[in-house]
Amino acid sequence: MKDRRTARRYDLSLPVIVGPPAGSRTASQTGKTRDISARGVYFTINSDLDTNGILNFKMPLPSEGTDGSEVFIKATGRVIRVDKRSGIDNEKVGVAAVFEMHEIVRSKTDVA
Repeated sequence: MKDRRTARRYDLSLPVIVGPPAGSRTASQTGKTRDISARGVYFTINSDLDTNGILNFKMPLPSEGTDGSEVFIKATGRVIRVDKRSGIDNEKVGVAAVFEMHEIVRSKTDVA
């Protein structure tokens, strides 16, 4: 299988809040990133998501790289792959998503 990545990926484990598109009644979920690039993210989460579904992401950046201030990545993306569970009850689902839009914000109030 050929790797189709065009942007450099960074192994980075960050908490991520994954929410539905605006106007949806679905609740947000929390997960953990496995790697991230300028074009997308791979994360794990407890429940399945639909391929091609649109999501909102919120991820805090490590304070070591941000001179101690709170900095977040706020993004909207599209699910391009869902790695289903292998049958183990507590196993997480892996999700690859491409960013449609992303921005860096310096305040929690700008993230909401």
